[in-house]
Amino acid sequence: MAIVDEARTGAETRLAATPRSPAAIPRRGRLLAARRISAGISRRVVGILVLLAAWEVLPRVGAVDRVFLPPFSEVADEWVVLLHGGDLWEHTSASLTRAASGFALAILIALPLGLLIGWFRLVDQFLNSVLEVFRNTAPLALLPVFVLIFGLGETSKIAIIVYACVWPLLLNTISGVRGVDPLLVKSARSMGLSSLRLFQKVILPAAVPTIFTGIRLAGAYAILVLVAAELVGAKAGLGYLINYAQSNFAIPEMYAGIITISAIGLIINQGLLALERRFTRWRVAPNA
Repeated sequence: MAIVDEARTGAETRLAATPRSPAAIPRRGRLLAARRISAGISRRVVGILVLLAAWEVLPRVGAVDRVFLPPFSEVADEWVVLLHGGDLWEHTSASLTRAASGFALAILIALPLGLLIGWFRLVDQFLNSVLEVFRNTAPLALLPVFVLIFGLGETSKIAIIVYACVWPLLLNTISGVRGVDPLLVKSARSMGLSSLRLFQKVILPAAVPTIFTGIRLAGAYAILVLVAAELVGAKAGLGYLINYAQSNFAIPEMYAGIITISAIGLIINQGLLALERRFTRWRVAPNA
């Protein structure tokens, strides 16, 4: 028996000392990453379910006044009624058109300007004082100005969204360009890269994570400012729906609009996160 035990122990030792195949290590890393992602999703789902359960129970037991906070099931029923009636889609499409237009225009304005300011010191010195004045002015404080200049139509609403989205995009783009490791730039120059190739191969890839942070912030700002913009002179949109329902004391309808705009914000953020992961695959994932 002793001889058998020694042989078994020796075999186990040799097996443990045998190096894993190269294919097993990436596979194990992918499995661990998948488990972390599934665990994170499960925790988020549980948190949302707990919130919805509290929303359903507290008004029914009298902990809160159900006139002002009806149970979630009543809000969900109203949401379905609005969806089947076509009103919800009409207001949602109007809001998405305004938000997407303002967001896209902000990207077209802020990204090139941020790259120029971050890379060229002369442009920074020329525009810095002007930008400092406007960046410290709250977008909603300028809403009456936009209404006076552009009127009550779509132009003023899109313009205020553009103004709100430009600043996180611009500031994060400037920060991303200036935060590139100088050693990378020196190494690329020593290899004879032209300024255009240097910008394309070194500056932009290194600045992408910070730029995407600005893009995600701008997406959130687009939704937040959109609601306020639709309170003035709008005839359609989720902000208009929420305000109209509140004025007519249609509380479940009001909460249905709030839930819809919150869901849109969540979907936009998750979509931008997926896009960021697509463009930053070169980054080494932590704990991989």
